[in-house]
Formats: sequence, structure tokens, C-alpha cells
Amino acid sequence: QVQLVESGGGLVRAGGSLRLSCAASGSINDAMGWFRQAPGKQRELVAVVTSGGSASYADSVKGRFAISRDNAKNTVYLQMNSLQSEDTAVYYCNAGSRSVSGQLINYWGKGAQVTVSS
Repeated sequence: QVQLVESGGGLVRAGGSLRLSCAASGSINDAMGWFRQAPGKQRELVAVVTSGGSASYADSVKGRFAISRDNAKNTVYLQMNSLQSEDTAVYYCNAGSRSVSGQLINYWGKGAQVTVSS
């Protein structure tokens, strides 16, 4: 069983930056990404990066956030710049591993709180 451990959350003023990290305890060979869930709202995709390094972003964070991964370290990062109060949420790491038979196993981290004060 692979475990994902997030780090780097915290409190920041509007306009500031934070960098989230998510380290997997085992091998990840499929996409890795970040989701977030604000109070009273559904969990939403923030950014995802394929094993080959292709990244996609939610419209709300394009131009402000950057996702990257280090396959050798089984780690994914989310650099968040120009943070706004609307970015306040619990951020969850997500990663997938595909078996030889093609079965995809999805893993989730426990979440990291990001709070942006205005």
C-alpha cells in the first residue's frame, strides 16, 4: 500500500506564495495531481501532471500555479503564486499506479491546509 504525505501548507497573505510537496512511499507510474476542497464545496481538480511531465490546470489557477514531479523521488510539487482568498482550502495529493495487468490503483493523501488571509 502506497502512502502519500503532503507538506508545505500554511497561512499566507494574499499575493504571497506557498509550495506544496507530496511524497509517495512507493513507486508511482501514472499521473499525479492536486485537488482541493474548500468549506461547503466539492473537491475539485487543481492540477495534474502525467508520468511524462505534461501538465493541466484548472482555469482558476492557470498562470499562478505550477505543478511538477520528480519521478526518481516519487514526489509531486505544487508551486502556488499570487495566492488569493479563494484559494483557501484543504489541498489533497492524488497519485496513480498501474499494474502489469493494466489495473489502476488510486491513492490519496490526508490533505494540507492552505489559508490565504486578505
